[in-house]
Amino acid sequence: MPDFRCDLSARAVPLVHHWEYSLGSGHAALALRADWQQQLARCHRELGTAHVRFHGILSDNMGTLTGTDQNRTYSFFNADCAYDAILAIGMKPLVELSFMPSALASGSKTVFTYQGNVTPPVDPQAWDELVRRLLGHWLERYGRDAMVRWPIEVWNEPNLSAFWQATQQDYFSFYAHTARAVKDAFPELRVGGPVTAKGAWLEEFQAFLASSGAPCDFISTHYYPTDALGTATTDTEAQLAGSSRHAMREQVQKSRNQVYGRPLYFTEWNLSSSDHDELHDQPMGAAYLIKAIMEMNGLLDGSSWWTFSDIFAEQSFPYRPFHGGFGLLTLHGVPKPSYRAFQLLHDLGHHTLPVVGEHATLDCWCIRGHQRLDLLLTNVALPRHEICQEAVQVQLTHVARPARVLLRRIDENHANPRRSWITMGSPDQLSALQLEQLHGASALHEEELSWDWQDGTLTISLRIPANAVASITLNFTTQMTRLGAAPDSQAP
Repeated sequence: MPDFRCDLSARAVPLVHHWEYSLGSGHAALALRADWQQQLARCHRELGTAHVRFHGILSDNMGTLTGTDQNRTYSFFNADCAYDAILAIGMKPLVELSFMPSALASGSKTVFTYQGNVTPPVDPQAWDELVRRLLGHWLERYGRDAMVRWPIEVWNEPNLSAFWQATQQDYFSFYAHTARAVKDAFPELRVGGPVTAKGAWLEEFQAFLASSGAPCDFISTHYYPTDALGTATTDTEAQLAGSSRHAMREQVQKSRNQVYGRPLYFTEWNLSSSDHDELHDQPMGAAYLIKAIMEMNGLLDGSSWWTFSDIFAEQSFPYRPFHGGFGLLTLHGVPKPSYRAFQLLHDLGHHTLPVVGEHATLDCWCIRGHQRLDLLLTNVALPRHEICQEAVQVQLTHVARPARVLLRRIDENHANPRRSWITMGSPDQLSALQLEQLHGASALHEEELSWDWQDGTLTISLRIPANAVASITLNFTTQMTRLGAAPDSQAP
């Protein structure tokens, strides 16, 4: 039986809730939908999410800039409506300045069904004027106190030709004059880049900043565990099978070493970069994200899971309730296992204690909160790697006798609405009753857990299925750390 041990008298280290910094979405026009806004509000309320990030605030379908050189029309109405809704929820935008309005574009190359133009501006000064006008308008509309908390990213993934039809040096030049335009509009705004895919260009970008003097308040980049493996036609399962169990931590550590002390944000990440990956809807995705998030602690200033909702349209708008979309919530707003994983993470305190113990598929973290201690366990393996149900024993020392010990699970039989949907016959269209049943199947449930406490040592034993999460909460009525002896005590 694999054991994990934790001494509550040991020194704790801060647990930064970097995962609450932001969640991603598809593109700006989706923010005008009532259901999108309702789902985002739920994420803010239940997951503690602070920002939301999406593409295309300047794209033609938002109508931000139209016309010709002689007769340009600036219209910020749709952008304002999107940001009004976000602010009304209590959140803030993570502003991505993209894509190029056709009125300023140097070419016709576009990406996705909403046709975001991915060419540089034909006139950089005209682009800078748009940036200054937009930010100046928001400054007048929303005020300095609000806007100072809006990070500004310059473009999206310029190292991929699908998103940037020019060279690295062209992007660096574009970044420099855009960043200066941002500072012209509002010097206190935080601006950053290079917003690359695959953690790319960070060293080159640092060298450019040093030589050019361009302003940069933070570094942002993206990474998916499938990025380093296979080709565009390789199936996701094969890519993940060849990945490391610690891929996210390894990439974040590499990126941290390349940014020379600047704040570092991973503003896109997920289990895979496919928007039709069944693992996104399954308990394995929940277990993986918890492991990755906990392993990235101390290395990131903020992260942004891609995405919060399956209300998402890059290739086509989805229609199936469960189709492997990126979202934490389905089209209908049913929480997936990944959503429940974020909910468990949100409940955690802000200090983690060292845990002793190693296993090929099991991991355990001990997190201290206010009159509570959380044990977070995952049993997860990448596709095509061996995994099975495991019997686990966790031992805590120098711990007071808890008032209650509660267990919440995410696995094949718990918080797994996709399984119920399959049992229904995998219907494409849901009745009101079926939707209600799926919401019920997605819920987290608490159950009392047996434990043994003897002379300041508490032992918990349980079984964790393959690709699953177990969250154990110990509640205390007094101080949880105990250094003295006491009579033996046991809970059934």
